[in-house]
Order: sequence, then structure tokens, then C-alpha cells
Amino acid sequence: MNSSSEVPWPFIPTVRNLMIVRAEGAYLESADGRRILDAAGGAIVVNVGHGRACIAEAVAEATATATYVVPPWLTPSRAALVERLRADWLPASLGRIHLACGGSEGVESAMKIALQYQAARGELRRTAIIGRDVSYHGTTLATTAVGGHEARKKGLAHALMDYPRVATPYPLRCPLGPHHADAGAFYVSALETLLEKLGPENVAAFLAEPITGSSGGAIVPPDDYWSGVRALCDEHGILLIMDEVMTGFGRTGKCFGYQHWDIEPDLLVAGKGLAGGYAPIVGIFARNDIAETIAAADMNVMFHTFGAHPAACAAATEVLRILSDEHLVARAEQMGNLLRARLEERFAQHPNVAEIRGRGLLQALEIVADRDTLEPFPATAEITNRVVGAALRKGVFFYGGGTGVIRDIICLGPPFIIDETDIDRMVSVLGEALDEVLD
Repeated sequence: MNSSSEVPWPFIPTVRNLMIVRAEGAYLESADGRRILDAAGGAIVVNVGHGRACIAEAVAEATATATYVVPPWLTPSRAALVERLRADWLPASLGRIHLACGGSEGVESAMKIALQYQAARGELRRTAIIGRDVSYHGTTLATTAVGGHEARKKGLAHALMDYPRVATPYPLRCPLGPHHADAGAFYVSALETLLEKLGPENVAAFLAEPITGSSGGAIVPPDDYWSGVRALCDEHGILLIMDEVMTGFGRTGKCFGYQHWDIEPDLLVAGKGLAGGYAPIVGIFARNDIAETIAAADMNVMFHTFGAHPAACAAATEVLRILSDEHLVARAEQMGNLLRARLEERFAQHPNVAEIRGRGLLQALEIVADRDTLEPFPATAEITNRVVGAALRKGVFFYGGGTGVIRDIICLGPPFIIDETDIDRMVSVLGEALDEVLD
């Protein structure tokens, strides 16, 4: 087997390129025999753990039965996935299901559906989709443009569409002051002001994550934020698109992240946890009347060639069964509380940790040069990369977050099957890595 240094991969070579030859449970094994605790679940993807034979068997059976079938037709694995989603996961309000291959495809599909819905209603002026300034929604031109991840726009910014963006609720760095009592109202007011500037009659949808993922590092908005946003959308006929590619299917200790608040979206995109890393698949879930309105206008929602691939549907159905049968969403909440407690014990008084935040098994640390002023380290210090690298040398993989503007975020998103020993190791190694880099 060739070593990672002998294979021209990835497209732009990196200094930290490993050959992973095996994975089981919460651990990866490299070609040189090292066991690495996957404290990031890959890219905050893995939920039921690596190496589940029953999922591999389900994929093999689906592949042997129907290698490829065009997405609009049914196969047994497609039917089984739709049935399980409707029975165990989706609220009754989100009755229509569209399947694509990944988060970028899913978010762009939701954006297109929102535009088609407004056009089908005769609202042709509604072409604006509002994003937020600290966000990430994918790698297509449209999802890159609507997002607020500046580092991932390098070399593209000059060619991207100019989507309107509003401030992401960021309690730690609220202009009113850290964790100000009026922070929720402040950020809702910012959206209202933008709507007045744009003209709400020109806005099709508002796109956001319920809890900001790795771009901001598990930022939880103030409790009154989402109810205010939902009210504005309802008042002005604007669709609310929730990007739950990272937070969906149990990651935050709820089936979906939006369920931490008493609201419902009009369109929901959820993908990474849907098949837990075993296959590329994402779901776009919509209100029934959205699909009915589009159909009545003689429009169609176009599929991607490999959307709803039979093998991916089989993997997703089995992952969802495991999540339910083993009560892993509740476990994500339980282990997330334990992880948060351990992080607080170790880092709450650390002079360079501004905040520990998140829900369930999506947690993050924000590292700063001065926790009193919240002054960041200079970008040239590359704190995130150095901490992730130091931890990896010690056998634990964390996920670096931030947008380039927002930086020095360490994200934790381990599989839901981790135990207390794993959590203790994560926290211990993260502390050692941080001390090594900052000493």
C-alpha cells in the first residue's frame, strides 16, 4: 500500500496528510499503527460510530439489488428511508422529502425550492435570499456566496453573487456587551432593519443554522432570537430555511437543532448525521403546501443524478434505526453534558479561553490572546492549526473552526457512542495541546 506521502492527494497538498486504514467505534487507525480518537467525528459527521457491520451489509444488499435507479422512481431502500423519516424523525409539518448527495447540494436545492415557491405564487420580485455574516452553507458558487465564510471565498469573491447578509447572533461578541440581556432583540432588530432596506416584498427566504456550526464554533443564539426571526418571516411571507447539515439527526441532543426552541422551519436541510458517514446523502424537507404550490404552477424540483442513491438510502435507514434503537440522541445529550462539564472544569479559568459553548455533542472553545478584551491572536500565529496538529500528534483529532475573520475555534463533535474515558482523554489532550502551543 502506498504511503500518504506517495499519493498525489488531496488536490492542494497539506502538511497533515494521514493514511487511515481502518476505523472502529470512536477510533481511527493510521497506516503506521497509531490509534487516533476521533473527537471530531471526521467533519462533525460520525454519530453511530465507525465500523458497524450491519450498515455495510445493508449497503451491500441494496447495491446488489439495484445498483442505480433514476431518483424519481422508488426502490425498496428509498421507500424504507422515507417511511422511517416520516415515522420517527420529521414533524408532520415537513411532509415532503427531496434527497441529494451532500450539504452543498442540499442547501442549494432548498434555495432553489424557495425561489420556485415564490415564483409559483406570482411573487417574481422575491429573489433575495438572506444569509448571515458568520456562516457556512457549502462549496457551490451559490452556497459559497450566501455564506459568510470569508476564508473559503479566496479566489472566488470577485465572481460571486452578492447575497444580502445580516449579523449572526454571537452573544460573546454582541455590540451591546458580552451576553447582554437584550442581545436577542438586538439581532432580531438587525434583521428587521435589513428587511426594511431591501423591501420585504423582494425577499424569498432567510437561510441560517439554528446553532452556528464550525464557522463560528457552536454558537448558541439567545433564547428569544428564533421566535423573533420566525415572527418576522411570518409577517412578511418569507420562508425560513434551516441549515441543519451539521446539527441534524441528534448532534445537539435533540432530533434537530431548531427543536431547542418553540419554532418550526419551512424548509429543513439535514445531512451529515443522516447516514453517519457511511454514505453521501442529505435530506431537504419541506412543508406540503410548498411542494403543492410548485406543482400547481407546472414546475418541477430537479434531482441530482446520484440523489437518493439506493445504497445511500439503505445506509441512512440503518443509521436511523440504530440511533432510535440505541437511544443515541438522548445519549448525545447525556454525554454532551458530561463533556461540557469536563471542559468547564479544565478551561473555565484558562487565560486564553474566551468561551466554552455548544449543545449536546457539538461543543467548541474560542481561543483568544486576552480573555478580558476578547482580542484574538494574529492570524499569522495559526493557533487553530497548531493546536489541532499538537493534539493529533498526541492521538486525538479535533476539528478546527472559524471563518478566517472569526478564528481560533476548536470544535468537538465525537460519535455519540463515546464513553467517559474517551471524554476524559479528549479534554486532557486538548489541555496539553493548548499549553504546548501557547507556552
